[in-house]
Amino acid sequence: MNCACGKDRHETCCGRFLEGKELASNAEELMRSRYSAFVLKNEVYLLSTWHPSTRPQESLFNQDPTQWMGLTVKQFNEASDRLSATVEFVAIYKINGKAHRLHEISSFVFEGKQWLYVDGQFPKIK
Repeated sequence: MNCACGKDRHETCCGRFLEGKELASNAEELMRSRYSAFVLKNEVYLLSTWHPSTRPQESLFNQDPTQWMGLTVKQFNEASDRLSATVEFVAIYKINGKAHRLHEISSFVFEGKQWLYVDGQFPKIK
């Protein structure tokens, strides 16, 4: 089965992270696995990889009609100390048959031996 993130087979790509066999070795792997977790509605994984300072308290998928259609990673930048990184991506999704585009620059930190999602910024369309 192809991975939801579009990079490889699920088992050798995001599946190993979602199943808890490995931790993501960098922020891009974590971002891809989090996208796959959104596709699969794996709330446990999403919350466990979300920094506690910004982690939502409410459920992520209450009657969520979102259908994720594809992911493109535009840029991955890691700080020289390897303790923070950003990943710019575009995700295409549908809600009730209408297509939408999510363009985000996500911030990540490396804490406690793992990468964690902190937050995201939405660049202005040029």
